[in-house]
Amino acid sequence: MTLACFVTGTDTGIGKTHTCCALLRAAAVTHSRCLGVKPIAAGTELIDGALRNEDVEQLRAASTIQLPREQLTPYLFDEAIAPHIAAAHTQQAIELEPILRCVTHACEHADLVVVEGVGGFHVPLGNCADAPDTAMLAQALNLPVIMVVGMRLGCLNHALLTAESIAARGLKLCGWVANTLAPDMPAFAENLSTLQSLLPMRLLGVLPYAATPHSFQASQAATNSLSGWTHHLTS
Repeated sequence: MTLACFVTGTDTGIGKTHTCCALLRAAAVTHSRCLGVKPIAAGTELIDGALRNEDVEQLRAASTIQLPREQLTPYLFDEAIAPHIAAAHTQQAIELEPILRCVTHACEHADLVVVEGVGGFHVPLGNCADAPDTAMLAQALNLPVIMVVGMRLGCLNHALLTAESIAARGLKLCGWVANTLAPDMPAFAENLSTLQSLLPMRLLGVLPYAATPHSFQASQAATNSLSGWTHHLTS
């Protein structure tokens, strides 16, 4: 049976990809076919002679098997802006069905799949009132959710609101990850303790501060922090 989870965050730029890569590398100890999926990505740059998304490339590097990029990221936009705006600029509509097919396809080829969301938990994917959003995507996938909390001023409010929104949609919160965004966050230990007391799921790990998150040392430290996390997907 394939294990899978949906990784969301308390905001954009709080280390979801860094966390997903660490989850994949930690899972590779016990699962031979680990695959990272990012169905929606915004922002490309020239990498190895082609326009690529850095987050997608990091997930590919952390995966133990490879599938064609277009099968894992059905919506890739050049502009690093809100996905529904980037889609509108290219006259596209983001629909849930291609994303569901993408995740199903990934699960058919892997033992463990980590699906990375885009932005925070409640990001619009269209301009009209009946357009989908990322919360609806999480509901449609119906996977256990891991929440990444960017540890900085304001994280208490953002984390509690996000957890409440996830729970209100009937989704299983199997754990959260504290990602240290600054080496000198005031009252870090007290904030961490408060979140542990108030969040209704277990803390899977604390990722140490990394000035260069994609370096070998940072990747290894993050991976070590999440050792054994897969046991919580089914518990």
